[in-house]
Amino acid sequence: MSVLFVKVCGITNADDASVAVGAGADAIGLIFVPGTPRCVTVETAKAVARVVSPTVWKVGVFVEASINEVNRIAREVSLDVVQLHGDLTPDEAARLAVPFFKVVRVRPTDTRGAIDVEALRAYNARAIVLDTFVEGRAGGTGRTFDWELARPVVEAGLSVLLSGGLTPDNVAEAVRRVRPFGVDVSSGVEARPGCKNHDKVRAFISNAKGAQRD
Repeated sequence: MSVLFVKVCGITNADDASVAVGAGADAIGLIFVPGTPRCVTVETAKAVARVVSPTVWKVGVFVEASINEVNRIAREVSLDVVQLHGDLTPDEAARLAVPFFKVVRVRPTDTRGAIDVEALRAYNARAIVLDTFVEGRAGGTGRTFDWELARPVVEAGLSVLLSGGLTPDNVAEAVRRVRPFGVDVSSGVEARPGCKNHDKVRAFISNAKGAQRD
């Protein structure tokens, strides 16, 4: 069994990044979405990146940004992966300069098999992020969706990064039920928006990775 991949997103400072990496995070997420509480500038992202070891992925998160803008920031910050929210087409994805995660927002009205697996294959994404759909929100909702909806995507062989409302208290159950490639957390380990609770970060990573061994 491969080791569970854990991404701690919404990192805004070097201290939070160091704690996440020290606790065993495989990736940190840097959000480049103006007007959101977890948004970072390129200069802040560079400062955070300097405390991250080369083995930990630096993931840039974007919402409806142009491919040129994404590539520019990826180059300046030396991002390993970009995570794209919005209506990205496979042709647009092919113009990205770095690997990417494709985000799919799961609606409460969706049923098992509602996610078009074959359409997702066309993107050739490094992973498919399954997050909770909330009207007017691109992500970071702090809400879960029915994890059974993720299972067909996992069973089809796609790398699923499970997101949406995960916390130290429920991540072990999520991992056992879905058996995803990885899990993604932001608000579930925060003291307040943009500032991590270090005890929660450590507990989340420990519980997630421990559940995979169950």
